[in-house]
Amino acid sequence: MELDQLRYFLRVADRGSFTRASEDLMISQPALSRSIQKLEEELGQPVFERKTRSVALTDAGILLQARAQQVLSILEDTKAEITDDGESGRVRVGAIPTIAPYFLPEVLRRFSQAFPHATTIVQENTTELLLKSCTQGEIDLAIIALPVPTKYLEIEELFEEELLLVLPPDHPLAAKPRIRLRDVEPFPFVLLDEAHCLSDNIVSFCRQRSFQPVAVERTSQLTMVQELVSLSHGVSMIPAMARRRDQSDRRIYRSLVNPKPMRTIAVAWNPYRFQSRLLQEFRDFLRPVPAAA
Repeated sequence: MELDQLRYFLRVADRGSFTRASEDLMISQPALSRSIQKLEEELGQPVFERKTRSVALTDAGILLQARAQQVLSILEDTKAEITDDGESGRVRVGAIPTIAPYFLPEVLRRFSQAFPHATTIVQENTTELLLKSCTQGEIDLAIIALPVPTKYLEIEELFEEELLLVLPPDHPLAAKPRIRLRDVEPFPFVLLDEAHCLSDNIVSFCRQRSFQPVAVERTSQLTMVQELVSLSHGVSMIPAMARRRDQSDRRIYRSLVNPKPMRTIAVAWNPYRFQSRLLQEFRDFLRPVPAAA
């Protein structure tokens, strides 16, 4: 049984398809199929139930999946521990789309200056998929917004940030000196689709105050939310970090009062995996820089 066979098996199991797995692994589908077939011949029974367009794990496959993850994790952690010099190595970091382009670039710049021999690999994805990747050891840490539904990851809160109301410049609320949530209630919302936790943050904040926002449009990109607001399709709430990057004069941002909507940014990692000195250093770079006295 070869390590590549286990890696290939786990990718097929995760993707539920030989076609998608071969694309991820950048090998031909026939080569992938032969590798899995040899693995099944060695085990003496199938690990996948082949269907027309997908595959499902057999009982043997379910057992092998757990063992293969353990074996590969032990080998990866052993190599990382042996080669851990605190200066070089690889950090695989994941972040949700409403954080990655606004928060990570400056962190990566400062980290690369301090550790020029280190390599950082960034993955942008939804909270659910990042937590899964973190649990399975595919990434070393995930930068997400709380709350998150997980039991097996360590979570450290990094900071809170305000969610700002975004409006077109000619909106009726634009000239109002103090905007409360009840002032926003009559207006339709533009939100990210349900895969993004920012929408959950917004809806949860509103529901806690007996207000159900009506989403007239949903999109998968935060920049598209901003553009639709500019076109007077509705209002929305945008993280402060995204507002700082927005130089357009086709929309304005305002704080709500009593109370302000907030979200908590956190980092998650798998405490059962080896934590290299380099990874611990990277986590330090995620923490807010203390204000000068």
